[in-house]
Amino acid sequence: MDSEVERELQREYWKEHSMVLSVEAMMLDSQASKLDQEERPEIVSSLPPIEGKCIVELGAGIGRFTGDLAKKASRVLACDFMENVIKKNEETNGHYGNIEFVCADVTSSKDLSIAPASMDIVFSNWLLMYLTDEEVKHLAFRMVKWLKRDGFLFFRESCFHQSGDHKRKNNPTHYRQPSFYLKAFEECMVLEEDGTYSELQLVSCKCVNAYVVNKRNQNQICWLWQKVKSLGPGDKTFQQFLDSSQYNLSGILRYERIFGDGFVSTGGRDTTEEFVKMLDLQPGQRVLDIGCGIGGSDFYMAEQFEVSVTAIDLSVNMISLALERAIGCHCSVQFEIADCTKKDFPPSSFDAIYSRDTLLHIHDKPALFKKMCAWLKPGGKLLITDYCKSIEPASTEFAMYIHQRGYDLHDVDEYEEMLYRAGFSEVVAEDWTEQFICILKAELIRFEENRDSFMLDFTEEDYSEIVEGWKAKLKRCESGQQKWGLFRATRKLSSC
Repeated sequence: MDSEVERELQREYWKEHSMVLSVEAMMLDSQASKLDQEERPEIVSSLPPIEGKCIVELGAGIGRFTGDLAKKASRVLACDFMENVIKKNEETNGHYGNIEFVCADVTSSKDLSIAPASMDIVFSNWLLMYLTDEEVKHLAFRMVKWLKRDGFLFFRESCFHQSGDHKRKNNPTHYRQPSFYLKAFEECMVLEEDGTYSELQLVSCKCVNAYVVNKRNQNQICWLWQKVKSLGPGDKTFQQFLDSSQYNLSGILRYERIFGDGFVSTGGRDTTEEFVKMLDLQPGQRVLDIGCGIGGSDFYMAEQFEVSVTAIDLSVNMISLALERAIGCHCSVQFEIADCTKKDFPPSSFDAIYSRDTLLHIHDKPALFKKMCAWLKPGGKLLITDYCKSIEPASTEFAMYIHQRGYDLHDVDEYEEMLYRAGFSEVVAEDWTEQFICILKAELIRFEENRDSFMLDFTEEDYSEIVEGWKAKLKRCESGQQKWGLFRATRKLSSC
């Protein structure tokens, strides 16, 4: 569609929905007042510190967030392309004295001209879904240019489908997959005036919990990025390395074929049911899943035990697929792209922490275990499965495998000791290698029996890689080199 035609469609759309300048009209939802009360503080708390910062708010609307930003920021530039809307914002928030109100179309460089490296934070809420794909990519580049080095970019969008329940004659909104925004902003690299490169580094990507709780809806998603110095084209973070290698999209879907729908960890749903039973979950409890993959365990826990699950994973591809699978699930699962070593939750946030074959990527496990202990409520339970190694020296072949994957493996007793030192009590450390071998053999037999079905969607190379990988894993386990550990622990009633 021609860009000018698109912009006119959007103007007509918002003329229709801004005749009454209310929260209900702006959010297009009968639950708007309740949602606003819950989501506004949630959104604001997702921002980095804003005290004394220069902020540009794009698509500011009637000012739902403008006042919250102006209370702490030194300066806010509030922009919207509907004149009556920005005037309403000025009537409501003009008394703060540190807000500049601008009627401008963000797609036009003439309408909105901001000096390079002049802003600490760029903020938008429900804006990009009203732009074309090319307009989003162009604006992303401009946003990065506006930001100071180490500044932050925050945006929130509706993905996949409509959330509001107001009837609409027509709806020109673009309900994209989260992967579109992730790719568009991840690839946005700029050359600075000093000759260095800058790019955006993803800080977090998560569902808006107010919608998860009130509507069982995971399609409201917010992103926080930081502008950082880059080495230039070809520079990759560990997160990008994972998503382009072991956890590329094809690799994840291949894993799912052998583990079962929704699962990318050993034993799929069968081991999930067995291990989750050990947590003795009760309705209303809160669970943290570290390394959630594509969400199978999280949907199972939320649906079967009526718990609320916070599910985090470092892999963009994993969370993108999990969000797609969440459509229509109507359960309380909040997905977030996050590095568990950098993530912080308030003390005593969770009744249980669950992690399956993920911590092998973490090199400072003692530090993470201390954080986990603090995140649990007193008496809260921890369950981990993870790849381990023998107490005997690793063979050259196994050492090379560990090095190539970047794993940090310990023997079962070392794992147990680390958990005790982190402050856990009632630690149970079990060598489940024999069970692991049985599961691997069953998975391999089932996979080989379903070869024809697999080949309809994948290649001979894909098939061979899975079969050879499983046989190699079996060989390492049967020789006693590789182990599989199951670890359970409880947070003491006193502090960790």
